[in-house]
Amino acid sequence: MGSCEYHLPANAWQAGFERKMKMSVVEQINQQAQFEQEQQQRAYQVLQNEKSMPVKMWTNGVVVDDNSKQQLLQTAQMPFIYKWMAVMPDVHFGLGATIGSVIPTKGAIIPAAVGVDIGCGMMATRTSLTASDLPDNLHALRTELERLIPHGMTKRGRDKGSWETPPEMVDEAWASLVADFELICAKHPRLKNTNNRKQLGTLGTGNHFVEICLDEHNHVWIMLHSGSRGVGNAIGNHFIELARKDMQKHFINLPNKDLAYLVEGTEHFDDYWFAVGWAQRFAMKNREIMMQSAIKALATIIPKPFNAKLEAVNCHHNYVEKEEHYGEEVMVTRKGAVSAKLGQYGIIPGSMGAKSFIVRGLGNQESFCSCSHGAGRVMSRAEAKRRFTVEDQIVQTEGVECRKDAAVIDEIPSAYKPIEDVMKAQQDLVEVVYTLRQVVCVKG
Repeated sequence: MGSCEYHLPANAWQAGFERKMKMSVVEQINQQAQFEQEQQQRAYQVLQNEKSMPVKMWTNGVVVDDNSKQQLLQTAQMPFIYKWMAVMPDVHFGLGATIGSVIPTKGAIIPAAVGVDIGCGMMATRTSLTASDLPDNLHALRTELERLIPHGMTKRGRDKGSWETPPEMVDEAWASLVADFELICAKHPRLKNTNNRKQLGTLGTGNHFVEICLDEHNHVWIMLHSGSRGVGNAIGNHFIELARKDMQKHFINLPNKDLAYLVEGTEHFDDYWFAVGWAQRFAMKNREIMMQSAIKALATIIPKPFNAKLEAVNCHHNYVEKEEHYGEEVMVTRKGAVSAKLGQYGIIPGSMGAKSFIVRGLGNQESFCSCSHGAGRVMSRAEAKRRFTVEDQIVQTEGVECRKDAAVIDEIPSAYKPIEDVMKAQQDLVEVVYTLRQVVCVKG
């Protein structure tokens, strides 16, 4: 059978092409309008370019700077991202990865995305005490917290928060960690000479804190924020360096060196997974020991007997773990984000002087069951120190027994996003169980 051909006149082909183009433009306009309408109706915005996976951002009513968006898109271009990335309303630019990002991956992991404060997180416990049980002058309570929990920096800017002689509770906790730590050090001996046992149960520096808070019913809470301290920092930096060397070895060029990754099934991946899991356990125990010290401080100042364990929450917000999502096992890195599975309790602290929240997860699948880890910075620490004065700090922390000096200006409330806006943007991720306000704050 011969072929059959049909030829359009040249002008007819051109007319058809122009009609198609005109229709395409109209369709594009309609599609864009529909997309924008859906964006407004949805709880999240979608960020994406031609090279990246989608980035779903729970940021309605919250400002997101361009540097953060570019950093998110860079990460979303990695070939092992699973489905999409999720971004929480406290999002801001960070070292290694964007703070407030949830990075699901299959087949590889980015150590710099987990970061160097492995297992950093929060713990809170509700006591049977009420506001009327607290002394009128809270300075003595702050002083006792500072005495019992090693924290802060030396005049030379070095971390001085270590035990000279660790108490018995530290030795007991370390006994449950030391065997696995020795296994890690056997393969990676440079990690042996780190601050480990003597920093277990200590606060650290920066935005780490211990607070005494009151809820809506004037119940007294203890809330604290810290991670895996010096040993976690050393583990993070060590494996970030190994990941970068792996990229060089295999001639893998990346748009950002912080995206260097470890491939599942390799020796470096297996070693990292073991070490990061250990650091996360260290961080959990670190917070538990500090909580015991804080309870002791409260009992020293308030002679009245009280129950300090009515409700307790202990959660990471810088970590990685394997979870099941959409029927598949996925490695989920939460960089400044909290797990918010259905019914799961979490902690979202505001800035010093602002509200904080005990929340319950709603199990939102599109966020990979996550929520924010705090308010999120709107400016760098250096910018905050340039812009604000000690007088500003005094005004903004009125009613809170805390340090009010130049060394903590970078933690001034104005350096953070309004926590009310952050909570409003994630109403479909968590529900508020308790609203807390600080009355005492000890900063690292």
